[in-house]
Amino acid sequence: MDDPAGPPPTDRIATLLREGARGEAVERLDAVRTASTEERRATLRSLRTLAGERPGAVGPVGSALTPFLEDDERSVRLTAAKLFVALAAATPEAVVPAVSSLAARLADEDEFYYVRARSAEALGYVALDRPDAVDDPDILADLRVGLSFDEPEVREKLAKALECVALGDPGRLRHQVSSLAEHLDDGNELVRYHLATALVAIGCAYPERLAPVRDALVGRLDDENAHVRGRAAEALGLLARDGRDDDAPRDALAQVADVEEEPFVAERVRFALDSTGRSEAAAVPDAVGSRGGVRETTAAAVDAITSPDGDGECRHCGLALPEGAPPMCPRCGAPI
Repeated sequence: MDDPAGPPPTDRIATLLREGARGEAVERLDAVRTASTEERRATLRSLRTLAGERPGAVGPVGSALTPFLEDDERSVRLTAAKLFVALAAATPEAVVPAVSSLAARLADEDEFYYVRARSAEALGYVALDRPDAVDDPDILADLRVGLSFDEPEVREKLAKALECVALGDPGRLRHQVSSLAEHLDDGNELVRYHLATALVAIGCAYPERLAPVRDALVGRLDDENAHVRGRAAEALGLLARDGRDDDAPRDALAQVADVEEEPFVAERVRFALDSTGRSEAAAVPDAVGSRGGVRETTAAAVDAITSPDGDGECRHCGLALPEGAPPMCPRCGAPI
């Protein structure tokens, strides 16, 4: 009989994992699959918290969590997908056994779009460090098709997943450059940022592949978001440095250089102008124009994009938000 003074039933599996009792934890997970909807959700939420604190404790039972992605209840599937995102961000190897299940959720046109988005995000984290584990062409096709979804947050997650794929193995997307560039004018700045970053990652290994999308990249040099402008300039620099672009957009880059004050952009504009032999500006950091440098700077760039800008508006739909507004926009439902 369970100790009434012990942890709540929904926390007992997390407690067992903290104690290293993995076998018993797996047995309880199997039993939870037939418990009430609320208990299934609460258990998964508890494990998600643990995954954020001690991912190494949850990773070994990743395979036992996979069935929850196929639960009859949509809310349980969503909670499970969020758990796999937390796990994949910290220990992508632990999520490899769930790749096929996550891919099935992504491909299911009848699935709740947030479940599809979170599944894509988890797959992206796996692709970042284990590109061989996410090598099914159908997964990439589903990610690209998803860029046309109506929901901004879904497009964000799919664009982020494509960025991760490109950073993990740029060769996987080298034939999809034009498809990615078609969405560089997306109304969501995070979508534009992630796709521009994916193009930079591809350009680091295959700069010649950027030639057909040069005009789309030039068009982003006046993007309202500084980090998108910076990545566009970085991609143009890679193309120019490859020596295949005789008509590099020098004038557009020079105009940006004359007015740009944001360091993230200015460094990348200098990189592009240096590539064309037209800049005598200060030295460019070694990280600019390298895949390793992109990986190092992306998290900070996303933090800057998603941080409140102080104008009291939802960055997704522009709704004016009152002080003390809830963490989700009341109009579009996106996190703020």
